[in-house]
Amino acid sequence: MAAGQQQASGGAKHGCVCGFPVCACAGAAAVASAASSADMDRVAVAATEGQIGAVNDESWIAVDLSDDGLSADGADPGVALEDRPVFRTEKIKGVLLHPYRVLIFVRLIAFTLFVIWRISHRNPDALWLWVTSIAGEFWFGFSWLLDQLPKLNPINRVPDLAALRQRFDRAGGGAGGGTSLLPGLDVFVTTADPFKEPILSTANSVLSILAADYPVERNTCYLSDDSGMLLTYEAMAEAAKFATVWVPFCRKHGIEPRGPESYFDLKSHPYMGRSQEDFVNDRRRVRKDYDEFKARINGLDHDIKQRSDAYNAARGLKDGEPRATWMADGTQWEGTWVEPSENHRKGDHAGIVLVLLNHPSHSRQLGPPASADNPLDLSMVDVRLPMLVYVSREKRPGHNHQKKAGAMNALTRCSAVLSNSPFILNLDCDHYINNSQALRAGICFMLGRDSDTVAFVQFPQRFEGVDPTDLYANHNRIFFDGTLRALDGMQGPIYVGTGCLFRRITLYGFDPPRINVGGPCFPALGGMFAKAKYEKPGLELTTTKAAVAKGKHGFLPMPKKSYGKSDAFADTIPMASHPSPFAAASAASVVADEATIAEAVAVCAAAYEKKTGWGSDIGWVYGTVTEDVVTGYRMHIKGWRSRYCSIYPHAFIGTAPINLTERLFQVLRWSTGSLEIFFSRNNPLFGSTFLHPLQRVAYINITTYPFTAIFLIFYTTVPALSFVTGHFIVQRPTTMFYVYLAIVLGTLLILAVLEVKWAGVTVFEWFRNGQFWMTASCSAYLAAVCQVLVKVVFRRDISFKLTSKQPAGDEKKDPYADLYVVRWTWLMVTPIIIILVNIIGSAVAFAKVLDGEWTHWLKVAGGVFFNFWVLFHLYPFAKGILGRHGKTPVVVLVWWAFTFVITAVLYINIPHIHGPGGKHGGAIGRHGGDAHHHGKKFDGYYLWP
Repeated sequence: MAAGQQQASGGAKHGCVCGFPVCACAGAAAVASAASSADMDRVAVAATEGQIGAVNDESWIAVDLSDDGLSADGADPGVALEDRPVFRTEKIKGVLLHPYRVLIFVRLIAFTLFVIWRISHRNPDALWLWVTSIAGEFWFGFSWLLDQLPKLNPINRVPDLAALRQRFDRAGGGAGGGTSLLPGLDVFVTTADPFKEPILSTANSVLSILAADYPVERNTCYLSDDSGMLLTYEAMAEAAKFATVWVPFCRKHGIEPRGPESYFDLKSHPYMGRSQEDFVNDRRRVRKDYDEFKARINGLDHDIKQRSDAYNAARGLKDGEPRATWMADGTQWEGTWVEPSENHRKGDHAGIVLVLLNHPSHSRQLGPPASADNPLDLSMVDVRLPMLVYVSREKRPGHNHQKKAGAMNALTRCSAVLSNSPFILNLDCDHYINNSQALRAGICFMLGRDSDTVAFVQFPQRFEGVDPTDLYANHNRIFFDGTLRALDGMQGPIYVGTGCLFRRITLYGFDPPRINVGGPCFPALGGMFAKAKYEKPGLELTTTKAAVAKGKHGFLPMPKKSYGKSDAFADTIPMASHPSPFAAASAASVVADEATIAEAVAVCAAAYEKKTGWGSDIGWVYGTVTEDVVTGYRMHIKGWRSRYCSIYPHAFIGTAPINLTERLFQVLRWSTGSLEIFFSRNNPLFGSTFLHPLQRVAYINITTYPFTAIFLIFYTTVPALSFVTGHFIVQRPTTMFYVYLAIVLGTLLILAVLEVKWAGVTVFEWFRNGQFWMTASCSAYLAAVCQVLVKVVFRRDISFKLTSKQPAGDEKKDPYADLYVVRWTWLMVTPIIIILVNIIGSAVAFAKVLDGEWTHWLKVAGGVFFNFWVLFHLYPFAKGILGRHGKTPVVVLVWWAFTFVITAVLYINIPHIHGPGGKHGGAIGRHGGDAHHHGKKFDGYYLWP
């Protein structure tokens, strides 16, 4: 937080009226100054002395764009810009970090003493209850420790885009005399169903990639369509056509964000370009073109069906004959047909590779001036577009296509044949580039000092369309800005599926050139494992088959056959590293001729991976639905590191399922995948010694957290039932019990406050995270444990449906309409039972006190308080299952109060329910003869440890 919390006097040197080096006003201008790398010769970066910075709590994760030789953290002003590192590392303030570390160990000691007290004070009346509760407390303490230890050394890494531009965009010795020397970058976008994943969202994602601020000739976009449907292809063709207008418009006027849907949805459009007099007219024209583009996208499904019916009718097909789906040029579509047929259905169709936008030239191409046919004046704008490729891998019955992991591996091979960029960025189809500098920010961590050992750079996931109260913790910032940032101080954050920039050779199974797993926190520990794994490739290496086929003794870490039968693909591997002696040859080899396209189709064949290392030692790892976590883990155990990149404005923004059912199924898939990793050969307990000790702890935590459901179900129901049975977990608490409990709970709250401070999140986000943790633990986590146990015992595969991103409500009337749509699922049963049990338990306790059965009502207060604590955490779930009635929070409270009162009244007025010790008991109860025999006097107590 150092960069964003400088003294006002120091910030004044930057010339901003607010007095701070990082501010919102400087951020907007800084984005504009870096709007287009193609126009860098006409842009004076020094004119905007600012940063892409955050507002409020995120100001310290700014991207430095100042060109004055001063770093935001007060670096030596004598250091020239060209000598500045392309990123810097900032430590968390000691006033936050030191107490945080001390309190972790204080709480650990207090919790240990608390458990010792619990063990030494048995409850002979309910021994099974005592044993089970002790086991639960052990697990809660262990899981807390797994979560807390990796957070001992959180750090911030800040990319310096000004230094990156100085080094790579202003180099005079390049091939083009001042052209960019940035490495090539392939961007993968994956989609599986154009109906569940809105096709317009996918098109916006692709358009934002094409408009990103990265050298045009070094940026290639690949769309993987696992459905193989013509609808997706034609939507991308329409996007490519609209890109000829949208991309130059973004470059000319410095548009942010560069996803057209999000840009035109902005309530205000602050101008950040250099042609303000043309902006209004240009924006009006582009908005009109975009509305027409949306209309064409929305009508594609109908157009394709109508066209196909016309072609099939012209052929005079008889009943029962296959009815093909036809492209606009009159050829049959090779993928999935609208009316599925043999060899043309989902899971059974040919491989398709179609180049929608070919590779651009290496020299700038200015657009035409304004005219009657072209209202936009593009005479000073580079109108080249990055390469765009549509890919649908072959699918055949009898082959396991391995879902998203298989699609990513097919894209890796296909892109290697076509462009073979040394770096790969993967995005989900619902994520678009929100900050045009995102690609450059990520590359900073791949090109900086000692970055050749970095396997991947993980960006945080940010979402739009989430309800203002974030009812189901979709933003999950505690995980992204807390856990992942803290892991950056160890060996690096884990890979979480989307928004991740990879070094290509790490996917091929290469080891790092050096290993140092100590990190900033434990450098000496890392030195114990540091050694040379292999020498960097030298200029003497060639691309001949003899050099490639040497296997472990040559450039490849594994035998050539492990990579498949394609010689063309194997020949690309030596050129995939960065820096590489083959960089020039690789850049010149981007040719999309018929032979190359045929080879790209061949490496996407369904049987290509048979008897190879793909899915085990090469590429994305198979065998789990969370292929992201295990793929990153396999890189970390080789000694590779990763880095966390959080910038503002946010790099990428996606959509999240705000419907309760979709959200629960999403968490179910994640938690099931985590357990699958734990019960596989990738169990982090048995990882190599190259894995940082605390990194191993983090992976153990990420693969075992669903087990918490087993003990949490017990702790959320048994205390409430204890009011009915009269048996309690703690029989007679002492003073030391309260002391230990106060320390355990107090340190937990203080740790939460400190974590909120150094992570830059709000208390409300921390609290929402805890609420949804309770909901997920009682539903999705429990279901995941059961599913994985069935898989392990009975060897049955687990299948999941694709999370639907298509809203079910009326978004025109209410943008959060999907939040109130109730889709009943079996995952809701357990939380509903827990809610009812806690309401009934509290009502019974209240009734027993009123009835005189229990006279020491103060001792009941602790247990009742815990019951309401459980209900309070399940409050968002209760709102969700009430549907539109949940819009009024009072309704939830009314139903709870109604259930509470009815239960208490029934208990008091039905004699055989309560014991004979109350006012309404029998004669024995009134005269006290056998009162203590038939109805136990309350002497127990319960509190959450």
